[in-house]
Amino acid sequence: MSSPVHAERLARVRAELKARGLDGFIVPISDEHMSEYVGAYAQRMAWLTGFGGSAGTAAVLPEKAAVFVDGRYTVQVRDQVDGSLFDYVGVPQSSVAEWLGSHVSAGQRVGYDPWLHGIDWVRGLEKALAAKGASLVAVDKNPVDAAWDDQPAPSNAPVSVYDTALAGQSAVEKRGVIADWLKAKGLDTTVMTALDSIAWTFNIRGEDVSHTPVGLAFALLHADATADLFIAPEKITDAVRAHLGNSVRIHDRSAFEGALAGLAGKKVAVDPDRAVAAIFTALENAGVQVERHRDPAVLPKAIKNQVELSGTRAAHLRDGVAVSRFLKWMEEVAPQGGLDELGAAAKLREFREAGGALKDLSFDTISAAGPNGALPHYKVDETTNRRIERGTLYLVDSGGQYADGTTDITRTIAIGAPSAEMRRRFTQVLKGHIALATARFPKGTRGSQLDILARQYLWADGVDYAHGTGHGVGTYLAVHEGPQRIAKPAGGQAGTEEPLHAGMILSNEPGYYKAGHFGIRIENLVIVVPQEIDGAEEEMLGFETITFAPIARDLVDVALLSSAEADWLDAYHAAVFEKLSPGMDEAMRDWLAAACAPLDRTPAALAA
Repeated sequence: MSSPVHAERLARVRAELKARGLDGFIVPISDEHMSEYVGAYAQRMAWLTGFGGSAGTAAVLPEKAAVFVDGRYTVQVRDQVDGSLFDYVGVPQSSVAEWLGSHVSAGQRVGYDPWLHGIDWVRGLEKALAAKGASLVAVDKNPVDAAWDDQPAPSNAPVSVYDTALAGQSAVEKRGVIADWLKAKGLDTTVMTALDSIAWTFNIRGEDVSHTPVGLAFALLHADATADLFIAPEKITDAVRAHLGNSVRIHDRSAFEGALAGLAGKKVAVDPDRAVAAIFTALENAGVQVERHRDPAVLPKAIKNQVELSGTRAAHLRDGVAVSRFLKWMEEVAPQGGLDELGAAAKLREFREAGGALKDLSFDTISAAGPNGALPHYKVDETTNRRIERGTLYLVDSGGQYADGTTDITRTIAIGAPSAEMRRRFTQVLKGHIALATARFPKGTRGSQLDILARQYLWADGVDYAHGTGHGVGTYLAVHEGPQRIAKPAGGQAGTEEPLHAGMILSNEPGYYKAGHFGIRIENLVIVVPQEIDGAEEEMLGFETITFAPIARDLVDVALLSSAEADWLDAYHAAVFEKLSPGMDEAMRDWLAAACAPLDRTPAALAA
C-alpha cells in the first residue's frame, strides 16, 4: 500500500523536527487529559499515519518511523498504515523504548509533548535513551500541530447541567466527599484532569469528545470543599454558573498551568495514571509537595447509586427495543443481498433515534461482515465497507448515550445457514458468557480472577481471544470506565487491581475471531449485586444482567450446552420478551416471541 498523503505529512514533520534541532518525536493517541477517546484536534497519530484505532503510538526518526499497536489492531494497522513509511511494532511484545533503543544514536535528541504523556512513561523513556547516549526533550509546542495546516480547533460547545434527579447526588455532596478524603489524607488539594471525573464531580455534561458527553476542563478541588474549574469561558452558560455556585471559581482553561504554581508549599494529590507529565513538572518546579493518589472521583463514580442504577436499567430497556427492531430488520433484509456494513450501522442508529431519547451513540458502531468481524475493534468507513453476504456471520457492537444511562451491546447473527464450525465457536463463546453471568464470588474478588470463566470452553479447543472480557461502563458518561475490569492479570499483578464492588457496571463480552473468515462476540452489561446464599460464610457478590435483546438461537449447538446453560438461555429470552414486548406492535411482538422461544431440546435437535 502506497500513501503519498502520509508520505508528505511525514516529510513535513521531519522538516519541522530538523528546524527545531530534534532527531525524533513521539506521537501518541492522547490529549491533555490522558483520555481514551480524544477530540478531532488531538487525532495527531491518525493525521500522520492513517491509523484509525483508539489506542496506539507513532515514533518518527530521520530515516525510520514506526507505529505501535496491541493485538486488537494487528490486522487493521496493516490495512491503514503504509508499511514503506512505518514499521509495524506489536505491544507489549516490544515497546517505544525498545524500538528507539535499537535505532537512536549517541547525541540524538528525541522530542515529546509533556501534555500528552504520563510521568512514569517519560521517566522510563529518559532512562532507556540515556543508556544509548541519547536524550528525551520536552517541547513547548507540538511539531505535529505546526505541520498540520487544517488541524481542527478544540470544541467550544457549551456544557450543560446534569440534573441531580438523574445523578442521585448533588455536586455539593460529591465535592464534600472528596474534601473529606483530602482531610483524611492530610492533603490540601487534588488535581483533577480526567474529563469524565470532572463531569461526574460537578454534575455537568458536554459535547467536546465524540460519543462521550464531557467538556474540556481541568479542576483543582480543595479540602474546604471549594474548587477551581478551568474551562473556556464561552462554554459556561448562566444556568451552569448558577448550578456551580459561589464555591466553584471559574477560570479560563488556559490559566490552569499558571494556577499550579499558586499551590506552592501545599500538599497536593495527583493521579499519575490520569495527569500528564507537564502537570507533575509544573508542580515540582513550584515547590509543591506532590503525593501520588488515584483520582478520588474514580471509585465513587464507578460505584453507582440506586438512582443511577434505576436510570441505566431503564435506558437498557429502551435500547433493547431498538436493537431488537434492528435484528428483525436484518433477518428480513440482509439475506436478500445488497446491504452493506455502513447501511446496517445507519439503520441501527435510525432505530435508536426513533425512540426519541437518544443523545448520541456511545462509540462508533462496529458493523462487521464476514472477515471484518475477525477484527475486534474494526471501524467501517467508505474504503473498508463490505457487503453482508449469505453464508457469513455479521457482528454488530454498538451502544447509545441516554440521559439516564450508557449502553453497549454486541450481537452476532448468521446470514443464511451457519457452518458447523460457526455454531461450535458461537456456542463456546455463549457458554463462557453464561459462566460469567452466573458467577458468584466473595467480596474482594478482582476481575482477573473471574476472566478464565469466560475463556475455559475456548481454551479447551486450543483457541482464545486477544481482548479483555469486561470493562467498566459509566452512566451517561464514558462507555469504557475504570477502575473495574475483567481481563487477564495485567503484568501478572492481580493484587494491584480494584476489587469488584456492588453497584459497579461491567460488560460481559467473550469472543472468538478467525482471521480472514469471521468473528463472534456476545456482549451484555451487568451490575455487580449482593448475593443471598443460604449457609454462606462469606459476603458474596454476583451479576445482574441488564442488557435485553435476543441472542441468535440458530447459532447455538444445543448438544454442547448443559441443561443448566440451556435453562439460563431460555430464562434470559423469557425475560427479554417480558421486558421488551409491552408497547410493541403485533408484528414486532410476534417476531420477538419467535426469537425468544425456548431451545429445541428434542433428541432430533440434539443430534442435528
